[in-house]
Amino acid sequence: MSLISLTDVHAGYGGMNILNGVEFSLDAGQIGVIVGPNGAGKSTMLKSMFGFLNVTQGRIEFDGHDITNVKPEALSRLGMAFVPQEHNVFRTLSVQENLEMGAYVRRDDWSGLLARVYDIFPPLKEKRNQPAGELSGGQRQMVAVGRALMIEPKLILLDEPTAGLSPMYMSQIFDRILAINATGVTVAMVEQNAKQALGIAHKGYVLASGRNRYTDTGEALLADPEVAKSFLGG
Repeated sequence: MSLISLTDVHAGYGGMNILNGVEFSLDAGQIGVIVGPNGAGKSTMLKSMFGFLNVTQGRIEFDGHDITNVKPEALSRLGMAFVPQEHNVFRTLSVQENLEMGAYVRRDDWSGLLARVYDIFPPLKEKRNQPAGELSGGQRQMVAVGRALMIEPKLILLDEPTAGLSPMYMSQIFDRILAINATGVTVAMVEQNAKQALGIAHKGYVLASGRNRYTDTGEALLADPEVAKSFLGG
Protein backbone atom coordinates (compact mmCIF):
# COMPACT_ATOMS: atom_id res chain seq x y z
CA MET A 1 0.00 0.00 0.00
CA SER A 2 1.24 3.48 -0.83
CA LEU A 3 2.34 5.75 2.00
CA ILE A 4 1.08 8.82 0.10
CA SER A 5 -1.26 8.90 -2.88
CA LEU A 6 -3.10 11.56 -4.87
CA THR A 7 -6.03 10.47 -7.03
CA ASP A 8 -7.58 12.83 -9.63
CA VAL A 9 -6.59 15.88 -7.57
CA HIS A 10 -7.74 19.33 -8.65
CA ALA A 11 -6.50 22.32 -6.64
CA GLY A 12 -5.40 25.91 -7.07
CA TYR A 13 -5.78 29.50 -5.91
CA GLY A 14 -8.75 31.84 -5.68
CA GLY A 15 -11.16 29.47 -7.37
CA MET A 16 -8.81 28.81 -10.29
CA ASN A 17 -7.44 25.30 -10.59
CA ILE A 18 -3.72 24.84 -11.27
CA LEU A 19 -3.87 21.07 -10.87
CA ASN A 20 -6.27 19.38 -13.24
CA GLY A 21 -6.53 15.78 -12.14
CA VAL A 22 -2.99 14.83 -11.10
CA GLU A 23 -2.03 11.38 -9.85
CA PHE A 24 0.90 10.64 -7.53
CA SER A 25 1.96 7.84 -5.22
CA LEU A 26 4.98 6.77 -3.19
CA ASP A 27 5.62 3.66 -1.16
CA ALA A 28 7.33 3.94 2.21
CA GLY A 29 11.07 4.44 1.82
CA GLN A 30 10.97 5.85 -1.71
CA ILE A 31 12.18 9.17 -3.12
CA GLY A 32 9.71 10.77 -5.52
CA VAL A 33 10.70 13.74 -7.66
CA ILE A 34 8.28 16.13 -9.38
CA VAL A 35 9.67 18.10 -12.31
CA GLY A 36 8.30 20.18 -15.18
CA PRO A 37 8.28 23.70 -16.61
CA ASN A 38 7.41 26.81 -14.63
CA GLY A 39 3.68 26.98 -13.98
CA ALA A 40 3.19 23.24 -14.38
CA GLY A 41 1.76 22.89 -10.86
CA LYS A 42 4.72 21.27 -9.12
CA SER A 43 4.72 23.36 -5.93
CA THR A 44 0.92 23.45 -6.00
CA MET A 45 0.95 19.65 -5.79
CA LEU A 46 3.15 19.69 -2.69
CA LYS A 47 1.11 22.45 -1.04
CA SER A 48 -2.11 20.54 -1.67
CA MET A 49 -0.57 17.48 0.00
CA PHE A 50 0.22 19.52 3.12
CA GLY A 51 -3.15 21.23 3.41
CA PHE A 52 -2.04 24.70 2.34
CA LEU A 53 -4.40 24.74 -0.64
CA ASN A 54 -8.00 23.66 -1.01
CA VAL A 55 -8.51 20.48 -3.02
CA THR A 56 -11.67 20.99 -5.06
CA GLN A 57 -11.86 17.47 -6.45
CA GLY A 58 -10.10 14.15 -5.87
CA ARG A 59 -8.58 12.43 -2.85
CA ILE A 60 -5.28 12.47 -0.96
CA GLU A 61 -4.36 9.59 1.35
CA PHE A 62 -1.44 9.33 3.74
CA ASP A 63 -0.54 6.28 5.80
CA GLY A 64 -4.06 4.88 5.51
CA HIS A 65 -5.83 8.18 6.31
CA ASP A 66 -7.91 10.35 4.00
CA ILE A 67 -6.09 13.68 4.43
CA THR A 68 -7.88 15.65 1.72
CA ASN A 69 -7.98 19.26 2.98
CA VAL A 70 -6.65 18.29 6.42
CA LYS A 71 -4.79 21.19 8.07
CA PRO A 72 -0.96 21.23 8.27
CA GLU A 73 -0.79 21.00 12.07
CA ALA A 74 -2.80 17.76 12.01
CA LEU A 75 -0.61 16.39 9.23
CA SER A 76 2.50 17.10 11.31
CA ARG A 77 1.04 14.96 14.09
CA LEU A 78 0.44 12.16 11.57
CA GLY A 79 4.12 12.24 10.56
CA MET A 80 4.34 14.56 7.56
CA ALA A 81 6.78 17.50 7.35
CA PHE A 82 7.03 20.30 4.78
CA VAL A 83 10.06 22.46 3.93
CA PRO A 84 9.12 25.52 1.82
CA GLN A 85 11.44 27.03 -0.74
CA GLU A 86 11.70 30.45 0.92
CA HIS A 87 11.43 31.98 4.40
CA ASN A 88 12.12 28.58 5.91
CA VAL A 89 14.34 29.52 8.88
CA PHE A 90 14.05 31.88 11.86
CA ARG A 91 16.91 34.16 10.87
CA THR A 92 17.47 35.80 14.27
CA LEU A 93 17.48 32.50 16.16
CA SER A 94 20.57 30.34 16.44
CA VAL A 95 20.92 27.12 14.48
CA GLN A 96 20.21 25.11 17.63
CA GLU A 97 17.18 27.22 18.51
CA ASN A 98 15.81 26.68 14.99
CA LEU A 99 16.18 22.92 15.38
CA GLU A 100 14.60 23.01 18.82
CA MET A 101 11.61 24.87 17.32
CA GLY A 102 11.05 21.82 15.16
CA ALA A 103 10.50 19.74 18.30
CA TYR A 104 7.98 22.09 19.92
CA VAL A 105 5.13 19.56 19.61
CA ARG A 106 7.14 16.78 21.25
CA ARG A 107 6.74 15.88 24.91
CA ASP A 108 9.49 13.24 25.03
CA ASP A 109 13.27 13.43 25.30
CA TRP A 110 14.47 14.43 21.84
CA SER A 111 18.12 15.15 22.69
CA GLY A 112 19.25 12.00 20.87
CA LEU A 113 17.33 13.09 17.79
CA LEU A 114 19.08 16.46 17.84
CA ALA A 115 22.41 14.62 17.83
CA ARG A 116 21.30 12.56 14.82
CA VAL A 117 20.36 15.71 12.91
CA TYR A 118 23.82 17.09 13.59
CA ASP A 119 25.27 13.79 12.33
CA ILE A 120 23.36 14.23 9.05
CA PHE A 121 24.41 17.89 8.77
CA PRO A 122 27.91 18.21 10.32
CA PRO A 123 28.35 21.90 9.32
CA LEU A 124 25.41 22.81 11.55
CA LYS A 125 27.02 21.40 14.68
CA GLU A 126 29.98 23.73 14.22
CA LYS A 127 27.64 26.71 13.82
CA ARG A 128 24.97 25.69 16.33
CA ASN A 129 25.25 28.96 18.29
CA GLN A 130 25.31 31.21 15.22
CA PRO A 131 22.17 33.05 14.03
CA ALA A 132 20.66 31.23 11.06
CA GLY A 133 20.48 34.50 9.13
CA GLU A 134 24.28 34.67 9.05
CA LEU A 135 24.63 31.30 7.30
CA SER A 136 25.08 30.67 3.59
CA GLY A 137 22.03 29.71 1.55
CA GLY A 138 23.05 26.06 1.54
CA GLN A 139 23.52 25.98 5.29
CA ARG A 140 20.16 27.68 5.87
CA GLN A 141 18.57 24.98 3.75
CA MET A 142 20.24 22.36 5.97
CA VAL A 143 18.73 24.10 9.01
CA ALA A 144 15.26 24.06 7.44
CA VAL A 145 15.45 20.37 6.57
CA GLY A 146 17.00 19.54 9.93
CA ARG A 147 14.18 21.31 11.76
CA ALA A 148 11.62 19.28 9.79
CA LEU A 149 13.39 16.08 10.82
CA MET A 150 12.88 16.91 14.49
CA ILE A 151 9.34 15.50 14.36
CA GLU A 152 10.75 12.20 13.00
CA PRO A 153 8.51 12.35 9.92
CA LYS A 154 7.48 9.35 7.90
CA LEU A 155 7.30 11.66 4.86
CA ILE A 156 9.15 14.91 4.18
CA LEU A 157 8.03 17.28 1.41
CA LEU A 158 10.79 19.44 -0.06
CA ASP A 159 9.92 22.39 -2.31
CA GLU A 160 12.90 23.32 -4.52
CA PRO A 161 15.56 22.41 -1.90
CA THR A 162 18.49 23.45 -4.12
CA ALA A 163 17.03 26.67 -5.55
CA GLY A 164 19.67 29.39 -5.77
CA LEU A 165 22.45 27.25 -4.32
CA SER A 166 26.00 26.94 -5.61
CA PRO A 167 26.92 23.65 -7.35
CA MET A 168 28.85 22.60 -4.23
CA TYR A 169 25.91 23.09 -1.89
CA MET A 170 23.50 21.62 -4.43
CA SER A 171 25.55 18.43 -4.45
CA GLN A 172 25.68 18.41 -0.64
CA ILE A 173 21.91 18.80 -0.35
CA PHE A 174 21.29 15.90 -2.74
CA ASP A 175 23.75 13.79 -0.74
CA ARG A 176 21.95 14.67 2.50
CA ILE A 177 18.57 13.81 0.96
CA LEU A 178 19.95 10.36 0.17
CA ALA A 179 21.25 10.08 3.74
CA ILE A 180 17.84 11.06 5.14
CA ASN A 181 16.11 8.54 2.89
CA ALA A 182 18.56 5.85 4.04
CA THR A 183 17.18 6.29 7.58
CA GLY A 184 13.75 5.24 6.30
CA VAL A 185 12.19 8.65 5.65
CA THR A 186 10.13 8.84 2.46
CA VAL A 187 10.87 11.96 0.38
CA ALA A 188 8.63 13.84 -2.07
CA MET A 189 10.51 16.66 -3.75
CA VAL A 190 9.88 19.38 -6.31
CA GLU A 191 13.16 20.28 -7.98
CA GLN A 192 14.30 22.60 -10.78
CA ASN A 193 17.59 20.73 -11.22
CA ALA A 194 15.69 17.93 -12.88
CA LYS A 195 18.55 15.74 -14.11
CA GLN A 196 20.27 15.60 -10.74
CA ALA A 197 16.99 15.02 -8.90
CA LEU A 198 15.80 12.25 -11.21
CA GLY A 199 19.21 10.66 -10.75
CA ILE A 200 18.35 9.89 -7.10
CA ALA A 201 14.62 9.23 -7.60
CA HIS A 202 12.84 5.92 -7.28
CA LYS A 203 9.84 7.48 -9.03
CA GLY A 204 9.66 10.57 -11.22
CA TYR A 205 6.68 12.66 -12.24
CA VAL A 206 6.80 15.15 -15.10
CA LEU A 207 3.96 17.68 -14.94
CA ALA A 208 2.74 20.03 -17.64
CA SER A 209 -0.28 22.35 -17.39
CA GLY A 210 -1.37 20.77 -14.12
CA ARG A 211 -1.49 17.25 -15.50
CA ASN A 212 0.76 14.20 -15.50
CA ARG A 213 2.78 14.09 -18.70
CA TYR A 214 5.20 11.26 -17.83
CA THR A 215 5.49 8.91 -14.85
CA ASP A 216 8.25 6.32 -14.50
CA THR A 217 11.38 5.51 -12.55
CA GLY A 218 13.90 8.31 -12.37
CA GLU A 219 16.31 6.24 -14.42
CA ALA A 220 13.76 5.57 -17.17
CA LEU A 221 12.77 9.24 -17.43
CA LEU A 222 16.40 10.28 -17.75
CA ALA A 223 16.83 7.78 -20.58
CA ASP A 224 13.66 8.84 -22.44
CA PRO A 225 14.62 11.05 -25.41
CA GLU A 226 11.23 12.78 -25.48
CA VAL A 227 11.51 13.71 -21.81
CA ALA A 228 15.08 14.88 -22.32
CA LYS A 229 14.18 17.01 -25.33
CA SER A 230 11.07 18.62 -23.84
CA PHE A 231 11.89 18.93 -20.14
CA LEU A 232 15.57 18.31 -19.43
CA GLY A 233 17.24 20.66 -21.85
CA GLY A 234 18.46 18.07 -24.30
